[in-house]
Amino acid sequence: MNKETLFALSLFPYLGFLWFMTKSQQTPKGALIGFYLLLVFVGVTIPAGIYAKTVYNAELANVDWLHGSAESFLTLTNIFVVIGFQQAIRAAKSNRTES
Repeated sequence: MNKETLFALSLFPYLGFLWFMTKSQQTPKGALIGFYLLLVFVGVTIPAGIYAKTVYNAELANVDWLHGSAESFLTLTNIFVVIGFQQAIRAAKSNRTES
């Protein structure tokens, strides 16, 4: 199985993960947004990789400006996930001290 097929197949378990996280309504909203933003990262990375291959005849990782631009969406994803869970932890601590 080549890496492109494996990558495409990996989206199905991730979509299932998103479905369960959304349905449980226990995931902090900011973190859930971050998890959904990962799909934006994937959506940006695929065309960026195709562009790198067709224009530069290189892998995406070898075209610094393009690779960095695509990776910025992954950074954004991580920021949302961390801040979302951080806010949830603070809220839980706050609720515990008020009780």
